[in-house]
Amino acid sequence: MLKVISFTICPFVQRVTAALEARKIPYEIEFIELSNKPDWFKSISPNGQVPVMITESGTALFESDAICEYIEDEYGALTKEQSNESKALERAWGYLGTKHYLTQCGAMSSKDGETLESRSAKLRQAFEKVEKQLTEDSHFFSGNKIGNVDVAWLPLLHRASIVEEHSGYDFLCGLPKLKAWQTRLLETGIANASVAENFDEKFKRFYLTNTFLAQNQDIISDMQKCSSCC
Repeated sequence: MLKVISFTICPFVQRVTAALEARKIPYEIEFIELSNKPDWFKSISPNGQVPVMITESGTALFESDAICEYIEDEYGALTKEQSNESKALERAWGYLGTKHYLTQCGAMSSKDGETLESRSAKLRQAFEKVEKQLTEDSHFFSGNKIGNVDVAWLPLLHRASIVEEHSGYDFLCGLPKLKAWQTRLLETGIANASVAENFDEKFKRFYLTNTFLAQNQDIISDMQKCSSCC
């Protein structure tokens, strides 16, 4: 059976586990603390980062892009009968999502409103670009079946949902197609299935404790009421 080495709230790991969940591929998962990486992990992870996936033959794969491409090559594409151009275009839109994981993490970690708005603006640019690509008659990015772009953007949209629920801050404010996409993706159940049972607890402890999002709900409400995006 496949095995994924994970840090509980890592979005790059969730991208990999979501790719497995979308295909209904069974896997084991082992969590480590990045502040105290075990020696066995260091020996199999050249970059010292998660995710690492151990294949059924015992090979340790690293880098989420490479792991997701392996999953597609080994277990099949989510979207069948695509041209090479379509595959490349979907990979590009997927990369646009994954390159903003750390941008979102930085925004959520902000200690003051000015920093939050500055960091969110960078993320907002990516959200606005994907908003223009979404169509109202499709459930997911490329049609009515979940695909690689949906999997790549899922960690961003999942975290945005948790932040909005617990702080009132909406990363997707004023983007109706993106909000609808977020809702449909979360309704699949893949988001919850692809994280640990204590994900919400650890996520809130890390990003919604001692941060601007945690302590300034009234200010956040006023910020978004005055925002031109609403």
